[in-house]
Amino acid sequence: MAKGLGRGIGALFPGESIEQSGQVEEIQLELIVANPFQPRKIFDEEALQELADSIHEHGILQPIAVRKKGRKYEIVAGERRYRATQLAGLEVIPAIIKELSDAQMMELAILENLQREDLTVIEEAEAYQNLMESLHLTQEELSKRLGKSRPHIANHVRLLALPEDVRGFMNDGTLSMGQGRALLGLKNKRRISEVANKVIKQGLNVRQVEMLVHNLNEEVSRETTQPKKKDIFVAAKETQLRDYFGTNVQIRKANNKGKIEIEFYSEDDLERILEILNLQEE
Repeated sequence: MAKGLGRGIGALFPGESIEQSGQVEEIQLELIVANPFQPRKIFDEEALQELADSIHEHGILQPIAVRKKGRKYEIVAGERRYRATQLAGLEVIPAIIKELSDAQMMELAILENLQREDLTVIEEAEAYQNLMESLHLTQEELSKRLGKSRPHIANHVRLLALPEDVRGFMNDGTLSMGQGRALLGLKNKRRISEVANKVIKQGLNVRQVEMLVHNLNEEVSRETTQPKKKDIFVAAKETQLRDYFGTNVQIRKANNKGKIEIEFYSEDDLERILEILNLQEE
């Protein structure tokens, strides 16, 4: 079990795995439907076929978990085994029936995938966002519930502010999370897709993307103000604050006074920053 991730499942099923307790029944595949809260949208077809070949030869070694929904059964855990069983041409699958609420289904779906590291960074971000909206949780509350750090959750959710095509690049592995985070620092948000394509075409690594974004932001600044050389201390503190808040931070200093500007790109991003500052509404 991945470190820290047992807390959510353990709270629902103390001392056991979701698929380890209960009576096993053989259920017709035609009566089973996918988990409506499944955060995973991309399945490796080659890996599924390998699993199907194994199931065809050795059978299913571990039952899936389902819940009764009308005349059908919704998958709680084991969607890969279910899909592979279909590919193997079988008509039934061993399953354990659980009684779960929608909230439990949603939480278990993300926990199962996080444990297996099956989600892309965007799927993970969407899962966190959906959980917060559906269960009315703050990022801090969600982090405690899932055993993930608040910055981990915040940094993923921020990626949802990227344009749809850029999120697609991250889903298929063309862009990494680090590259996506760097692109969020662009002042001219309309250029993110254009710059993302340039990054892909030129094969830039994360550091190179950060430098490219920095240079582009400097160009934007030069269009409106005269360039001013920033002292080393201020530049170092800006970098420290950017890392802490996970967003672009500017320190504007003159005559021993000044201001700190923290950028946000959505209402959720603002809430994330306010949580860091402990200023969110009670």
